[in-house]
Amino acid sequence: MCLILLAHGAHPDYPLVIAANRDEYYERPTAKAAFWEDHPQVLAGRDLECMGTWLGITRTGRFAALTNFRDPRERKTVAPSRGRLVSDFLVSDQEPRAYLEDVASRAQDYNGFNLLAGDVEGVYYFSSRAGAVQAVAPGIHGLSNHLLDTPWPKVERGKQRLQQALADEPGTDALLELLHDREPAAASALPDTGVGTELERVLSPALIVSPQYGTRASTAVLFARDGAISFSERTILRGGAAGATVSMHFSVSPA
Repeated sequence: MCLILLAHGAHPDYPLVIAANRDEYYERPTAKAAFWEDHPQVLAGRDLECMGTWLGITRTGRFAALTNFRDPRERKTVAPSRGRLVSDFLVSDQEPRAYLEDVASRAQDYNGFNLLAGDVEGVYYFSSRAGAVQAVAPGIHGLSNHLLDTPWPKVERGKQRLQQALADEPGTDALLELLHDREPAAASALPDTGVGTELERVLSPALIVSPQYGTRASTAVLFARDGAISFSERTILRGGAAGATVSMHFSVSPA
């Protein structure tokens, strides 16, 4: 996943709001969002190659989400799947901070990543490139393929659009729409992550479109103060068109 927008403690009715795009090669096999047969408490899409996920929630109100840290100069050719870091949290009952501390102790085994985990009571963040687990402060945050709140154009634009969506009556449809932003960054604002200017421009919008790689899914989650959860995940087709949307509404169940 390459863009996660997060509102934590920033709305009176929705203490946690997530809007995120997953970017991946089109050839990588993927299952649409559903409650997993082998772990019925988990609601997420699934990478069918390594059986992990990029973002998921549980019936008990937990969530986790991950982005890769873009640095082609430091890529391991053999490393565990980072998507399992998300799914392993979702199927566990370990507290978010404790889980991330455990991940931090073995982070060097993986290619670079950022991992968010938590619930309405607290959100925690760990980056294999920053080295310390931290509590995420209340507010609106953005995470792409660098550190939390690194001011890449897609992150800053996404945070602004999320703030506007929260000022209106928030809903999953509005969150999915703000993720469908295909405007590239100006050349002067492009980050330099070692992939070259042309590719940086291709990767700069919230919604990425290219022949082999692009945004595959957009996900929106609203955690309401009364325990209700609204989840919608929209498949994004080659060329950037919106495909089918999976929507679920349920209330948090006791652990």
